[in-house]
Amino acid sequence: MNVDFQTLPETARIWIYQCNRSFSEEEILDISKKLQTFLESWTAHGADLKAAFEFKYKRFIIIGLDQEMQKATGCSIDASVHFIKQLETTYKVDLLDKLNVSYKQGDYLAYKTLKDFKKMAKDKAVSKNTIVFNHLVQTKAEYLDHWEVPAIDSWHARFFS
Repeated sequence: MNVDFQTLPETARIWIYQCNRSFSEEEILDISKKLQTFLESWTAHGADLKAAFEFKYKRFIIIGLDQEMQKATGCSIDASVHFIKQLETTYKVDLLDKLNVSYKQGDYLAYKTLKDFKKMAKDKAVSKNTIVFNHLVQTKAEYLDHWEVPAIDSWHARFFS
């Protein structure tokens, strides 16, 4: 069952998919329809899942699941990954590679390989105060409070020692 993202409790499980490029407005509308359809039929052992999604910065798809109602199972998580892989194919984008780093440079969002980001940290092209996106967050509360953080406050801190 698809609900409004804002209505999910802070304990809701979160999955974040970062795109290697920005989505166009048309793509966001199309993907939103596909996400609504997917979430309406998303189940775990036949039970409906109370889930929601949102887009951030035209680059991130965030899916949330209220686990108080029903927890995701291996099969339901597999179904969501299969859905995301279909989006990758349809839109010719990368959404599942966790070894890339997104960060802010002023109003601009940058996307680099982990190797390039490490080199930029070493060369001081980014700093410990650079705002990064910490995709290790697991709940809505963590997403709201610890997703966009200075690099020093995330797993990225190791590159600035």
